[in-house]
Amino acid sequence: MSMAAGEYVSVSSQSDTEKADLALETKSLEQNIEFEKQELAEIYEGRGLEPVLAKQVAEKLMAHDALGAHARDEIGISQTVSAQPIQAAFSSAATFTVGAALPLLVAWIVPTAQIIVLVAASSLAFLALLGGLAAGAGGAAISVGVIRVTFWGAMAMALTAGVGRVFGVVA
Repeated sequence: MSMAAGEYVSVSSQSDTEKADLALETKSLEQNIEFEKQELAEIYEGRGLEPVLAKQVAEKLMAHDALGAHARDEIGISQTVSAQPIQAAFSSAATFTVGAALPLLVAWIVPTAQIIVLVAASSLAFLALLGGLAAGAGGAAISVGVIRVTFWGAMAMALTAGVGRVFGVVA
């Protein structure tokens, strides 16, 4: 459940970041269309087109779908982009390692009688903090990141505790 919740949060956070990037690009297109045309033409020049042709291509693509052209060629957002499982695996491994280290530290220092409550509460607090940091780093709404990560973390904890109770591992 933890991995499923983590992957859901990861993909959702990526989507939030892409939406934030598209909103910024939309604003840029509204405020300075000529700069954006030149920016796109320079991208095409960097890919090997002659300056005159690069400018023509930029103008034609922007006339057809300005945001789509910038999303694809400037930001790298495309409808056909596939997932990158190796990158996701390393990101998840790093995130879960940090996420697991903090509650383990709490478990190590708190009295045994309070360990379950304090580890659960601190885990949710750490999840909220990390969710906010991730959302902020990606340019998305911090509150959405905090709520999403905390909610799914609490659900994963509740399901894990429920399964433990069913099998007699948790009292």
